[in-house]
Amino acid sequence: MEEQLKLKVIKCKAAVAWGPHKPLSIEEIEVAPPKAHEVRIKIIASGICRSDEHVLDGKLSQIKYPVILGHEAAGIVESVGVGVTKIKPGDKVIPLFTPQCGECKSCIDPKSNLCIKSDVGKYTGLMFDNTSRFTCKGKLVYHFATTSTFTEYTVVDEACVAKIDDNAPLDKVCLIGCGFSTGYGSAVNVVKVTPGSSCAVFGLGGVGLSVIIGCKVAGASKIIAVDTNSDKFAKAKELGATHCVNPKDFKEPINEVLTNMADGGVDYSFECIGNTDVMVSALLTSNAGSGTAMIVGLAPASSQIAFDPMLMLTGRTLKGALFGGWKSKDCVPVLVRDAMAKKFILDGLISHKLPFHKINEGFELLRKGESIRTVLEM
Repeated sequence: MEEQLKLKVIKCKAAVAWGPHKPLSIEEIEVAPPKAHEVRIKIIASGICRSDEHVLDGKLSQIKYPVILGHEAAGIVESVGVGVTKIKPGDKVIPLFTPQCGECKSCIDPKSNLCIKSDVGKYTGLMFDNTSRFTCKGKLVYHFATTSTFTEYTVVDEACVAKIDDNAPLDKVCLIGCGFSTGYGSAVNVVKVTPGSSCAVFGLGGVGLSVIIGCKVAGASKIIAVDTNSDKFAKAKELGATHCVNPKDFKEPINEVLTNMADGGVDYSFECIGNTDVMVSALLTSNAGSGTAMIVGLAPASSQIAFDPMLMLTGRTLKGALFGGWKSKDCVPVLVRDAMAKKFILDGLISHKLPFHKINEGFELLRKGESIRTVLEM
């Protein structure tokens, strides 16, 4: 208690989004000490995710500004608030945009990971006491998705952080905070790809490539990678794709091409872009009588999806999940151990590493389709 009373505000650098359609601005911010059941973390490495770009592009209209984005990271605990008993200063951790309080209906339900404390979709931008721990130039700065990792220090609730192995390489396992877990879990944890099955993966960014890794680990015999950028095909094949298809190379709809390739449709299809038209294509690509299509990509706010209900009536299944369906606090440490045991290799997903102050360059790489995952080193 005495140590906690000595905790002070930390001044550090953060990338602040002052509004949509503006570059991030590196600012000096103040990070308040953690309150009860909160943890203050020194961020070591943070990945740049397409969901962060959606905010900067104005596609998530509920977001409040100014805000500190970032939700895929790893770091070291700097201090903890009163009541935190399972995490201590010095621990290596991964912040969680999908919390696990362990007490709500979803946390108790083995079939769900959508904790009531999640801010995804609500985007309050505040801690659970409805206040912020960030200020900049005397102004309140909002949090993002219970994490905010584009900063040298952040504060999260203890439900939003997982302790990981002390020997974990933070510049690699940071991807387990979002992109890798989302894609890999979609294949092995949500739809549960079966050995010998056929799969189609739409979108070959970090998440889509992680789906391919999951399909390969699960033993799929045919993994079709789909993207309009053929430059991504070499990496997709390296990670496990057996076929690569560019829709621009065909006159007929891509679902017809893939259905013919897979003898009537694939067993599992994954939409990893966030485009509603592609979501319908993924559904059409799945086998009419038994196929499963999964929505993995985050669509812009207010998006609507429409399709002929007969597509479902014949026997297809349409699924979705956040964070690959993983119960975050329970599963993230296991995924980190699996990575360290080389059950899967994360290195191939990291295309660029940049110092934190070059964060805007990282977003430009993403926008141009030149990166898979850029990891910022703080």
